[in-house]
Amino acid sequence: MPSNPELQSAAENVTIVDENNHVLGAVPRRQMREEKLCHRATYVFVFNSKGQLYVQERTLSKDIYPGYFEPVTGGVVAEGESYDVAAVRELAEELGIENTPLEPLFHFYFHNEDCKVWGRVYCCQYDGELTLQEEEVAGVILESPEEVLSNRFSRRYTPDSLIALERLMHFYAGN
Repeated sequence: MPSNPELQSAAENVTIVDENNHVLGAVPRRQMREEKLCHRATYVFVFNSKGQLYVQERTLSKDIYPGYFEPVTGGVVAEGESYDVAAVRELAEELGIENTPLEPLFHFYFHNEDCKVWGRVYCCQYDGELTLQEEEVAGVILESPEEVLSNRFSRRYTPDSLIALERLMHFYAGN
């Protein structure tokens, strides 16, 4: 395995699914991106006690949506990995958050010209220190969900994370 984290990421095998979220197999991440294959990913909304989200700025080396913002922590589910394990792993890797209970909420399907993904949405609350993964996270800002949605026309957010946030707000409005 290459020692560069970005090369490792491109070489890792990821779970490929159909439009009904049934597992078809696994392929290298690079192939999934190049062929725009349907895959699984996690979306963890991390709120502080004031109801603000930790919004990440993606590094310019990301393989999709470099330099964009996203109000979630998460990522692609690796081969043989469950959504739950991937969510915990990504939260620890990207923000250094460990031993924080995650609340699994719902699945959703997203597709556009760049990707097709089945996502699982989680929430948690955290007020501690962050340790950012410098290969993936350029910085973090705090915004309320409403601020994220109102800023979406002046700041580039990953489109799948905005859909996840809209669905999260509808989910909580209905409960």
